[in-house]
Amino acid sequence: MTLAVRYTAARTLDTAPVEPTSPGPGEVELAPTYVGICGTDLHIFHGDMDARVSTPAVLGHEMSGRVLRVGPDVEGWRPGDAVTVMPLRWDDSCPACRAGNRHICQHLDFIGIDSPGAMQQRWIVPAATLVGLPDSLPLDRAALVEPTAVAVHDVDRARVRDGERVVVVGGGPIGILIALVARATGAEVRVVELSGHRRTLAQKLGLTTWNPAAEDVPELVRQWTGDAGADVAFEVSGAAGGVDTAVQVLGVRGRLCLVAIHPRPREVDLHRFFWRELTLIGARLYARSDFEKAVTLIADGTVPAELLISKVVPLTQAPAAFEALEAGGDVMKILVDCTDDAQGAAV
Repeated sequence: MTLAVRYTAARTLDTAPVEPTSPGPGEVELAPTYVGICGTDLHIFHGDMDARVSTPAVLGHEMSGRVLRVGPDVEGWRPGDAVTVMPLRWDDSCPACRAGNRHICQHLDFIGIDSPGAMQQRWIVPAATLVGLPDSLPLDRAALVEPTAVAVHDVDRARVRDGERVVVVGGGPIGILIALVARATGAEVRVVELSGHRRTLAQKLGLTTWNPAAEDVPELVRQWTGDAGADVAFEVSGAAGGVDTAVQVLGVRGRLCLVAIHPRPREVDLHRFFWRELTLIGARLYARSDFEKAVTLIADGTVPAELLISKVVPLTQAPAAFEALEAGGDVMKILVDCTDDAQGAAV
């Protein structure tokens, strides 16, 4: 038997033994090493996705690990290979897939939400989802490849160009990663964030931050851009106020990239969209090329992933880690060590 972290009901997680299985044709068995807890995992924990998630559900899709076994017909992978997983399984037959947008397949299986995830000691996935990692990349940092791929995709969707002015509204893990990727593209970046801890971390990464509780952000943008407004704004806060800020900071023909998942409809200043000919861009998930670029950005230090890791906890302490993230405070990214099932570690 192996251990897995399972969601069983709203605000209820356990660490329970699960029966191991063998990889079938086209599948591989992985030994997950580190798994990150993300905002979507917290949504599941809160019960917000019960209509989609079948219980008991093994969580986790931000991961790194090694290949243990390969199933029949699998080529190119061998035991010991360091890998991460692009956790998407599409049907290749829906209109989205036929149009070349398989990552937003209309019948998408997001592994870790719609099917069992990585927060377990043994995990079987399609070999087609594997993305190789360089041997020089520490596996704890590699666990941030998936959220970095999100940021790469977002920056690409927003068509950020060298020299543009970019405002990122929301300085959580994804917001910080978007800021770093946009900066690497050559943009000038400002991060808008309420949390003092997150602003301090962003500043350590060389990013300029603004506190919307104490500063007039649209006025700061006006001064920064010579009254032109920002070229691109990313809404990553998930809050109504964040939407308003992202719209207000944009200049003529600016692009608003919506990244956060908003659980309810928001009021939007459509007159501003009309008056300045703004563009709204949705950004969801990633392509394989985004994953491959994310691996490079972390491996070469462009994205210093180690600075975003707040804590590493053993598998059996994952339920407490969810509560720690929910409480906020001085926490950015918590990793679950799936190789360590120690009972006594504290979050």
